Amino acid sequence: MAKSNRSVDQNDQPKGTTRSTGPVYWLATGLGSGLAPKAPGTAGTLVAVALYLLLNGLLWWQYIAVVSAGLLIGVWICAAAAGQLGVHDDPSIVWDEIIGFLITMIAAPPGWIWIGVGFALFRFFDIIKPWPIRMIDQRVSGGLGIMLDDVAAGIYALICLQVIARFVA
Repeated sequence: MAKSNRSVDQNDQPKGTTRSTGPVYWLATGLGSGLAPKAPGTAGTLVAVALYLLLNGLLWWQYIAVVSAGLLIGVWICAAAAGQLGVHDDPSIVWDEIIGFLITMIAAPPGWIWIGVGFALFRFFDIIKPWPIRMIDQRVSGGLGIMLDDVAAGIYALICLQVIARFVA
């Protein structure tokens, strides 16, 4: 097995490699977007934009139901993928970014400009991790921990997007 540039444990087994396959891993990696060599979270968020465009025609309650289901399923998907990879939150796991962006876009005004603003806001909060996002990221483990920091980033971005929209639109 070839080693990656990622960490290696005491047993000299590569951690965070792409040795996993299957539908759960494929979903966890955002249809493979999380395997991008640079900025996998951004690549996963781009997949989320495409998914948002597919979901955009739903009624508000249907959209929230789909995002809620994605969140609940995501806890399991992320935990399973992390277990397969042998790490807590491998950068290739981007299902959490997908759900975080979809949360950002709840009730977003229509148009590409708002998709761009939502994308930028979500990536900002996901990368910077202001309180309590960083604390969640560090203290909550498992699939729930993987998902919750991006859910929080999505909520921060949602609030900011709505405030901006109220003053601009």
